[in-house]
Order: sequence, then C-alpha cells, then structure tokens
Amino acid sequence: MFNVIIVKDYDALSAEAFKVMKEVIDSKDRPVLGLATGSSPIGLYQNMIADHQKNGTDYTQVLTFNLDEYVGLPKEHSQTYYTFMHENLFQGIEIPEENVHLPLGNGDLEKNCADYEKAMEDVQVDIQLLGIGSNGHIGFNEPGTAFDSLTHIVTLKEKTRQDNARFFDPLGEEVPTQAITMGIATIMKAKKILLVASGSGKAEAVAGMINGPVTEEVPASILQNHPDVTVIVDEAAASKL
Repeated sequence: MFNVIIVKDYDALSAEAFKVMKEVIDSKDRPVLGLATGSSPIGLYQNMIADHQKNGTDYTQVLTFNLDEYVGLPKEHSQTYYTFMHENLFQGIEIPEENVHLPLGNGDLEKNCADYEKAMEDVQVDIQLLGIGSNGHIGFNEPGTAFDSLTHIVTLKEKTRQDNARFFDPLGEEVPTQAITMGIATIMKAKKILLVASGSGKAEAVAGMINGPVTEEVPASILQNHPDVTVIVDEAAASKL
C-alpha cells in the first residue's frame, strides 16, 4: 500500500523523508536501517547529521545495511558506495563502524552475495530507504530482474551507466559495468519502505511504479505488493501521476 506525499521541491522532500526516518529511529532500541546512495538521499542524510549535532540523536545502537556497491573498485575509491556513505552520513552521525554493513564488490563475488544475505538473516530491516532509477530500477535491480531474487551480481544497463557517468567523468574513468545488490525479495522483507524521487527525469518511473502493472520490466512496481510504502516525491517527479 502506497502513502504518496507530494512536496514542492527537493528541500521539502528531504525534510519530509527525515520525519519518516526519525520516527523509526526513535521508536526502536536497536533500529535496523536499510540505506541507499545516489543524489536522492543526500538531503535526508544532511538532515540526519544536523539533528544528531543539534539534538544528540544516538546512533550507537543503530545497525545499517546498504543496498548495493560497484564491482571492481578499490574500497577507498572516491566513487564506491563505502566512501559515499562515510562522507555523506556515517562520519556525521558517529555510528560505530562495526554496525555498518555494505556489500563487498571485490574478491569472491558469489561468496560475498551469500555472506551479505546471511548477515541479514537474523535481523529485519525496520525501514528500507530507496531511490528509483529512470528505468524503474530499485537498488541495482535492473528491468528484467526476477522478483524472487536475493543478493546478486548484476550487469548494469547502459542507461544506468549513463545516468551515473557524471560522477566518473571528472576522474577520466568509466562507470563499472557490474554491481552487487540486494535482490528484490531481500528488499521486500523490510517492515517499512521509504522511497524518495526528485526531478522530471524520474516522473515516468514513478508513474509506472504506482499506476502501472506489476511487471519485472519496472522493478519498482513490485512495491505495490508491500504493505507499508511511503513515497515522497517533488512536484516534478509527480508530474505524470
């Protein structure tokens, strides 16, 4: 079931998403947060850091599990999601490093997938944060991904690589061709899902997710079958609803 919240702009989206996230954090002794990367959640993370600094919200008992990671980049590379999360959130909320979990994109990839899935066996994610790709992907689950998929390696669609090229162009590097990602079935295990989307480039994907048929060609459409999904979009991203 969708609870769709339409706000004016990105700042309002980020503030509204923070309210949803903070409610979950405050309601649990040891909350488990599923986190995402990309431009969409940065404003939310900035709100979380500001709240921690101003109000002392405690993250020492919080566990986090990230959706995905590129394959083949050194862990400390500027464009890994390990680096992104530490620069944009973890350092600012003083969360213990041992409470942070991200997939590993190097080494024995099949073992990494199995190990990541196993790490989540004994916990349930209280809130899973998602963005949505312009082609409807969630995590790095590209169109055509099976709805019963668990953590797996995916070959990125060219559209996804083009969308992410802006982060790699200044480095003179190519976007990786593969990623490791939570599967769709893994994502759907979360108690609550919070999806944020901003800008007209996401409007078609948002409309397909909410109003279209449930199809593997629009991976986010599976969220129609989840009992608790909050979608926060700005007016541009909501323009085709």
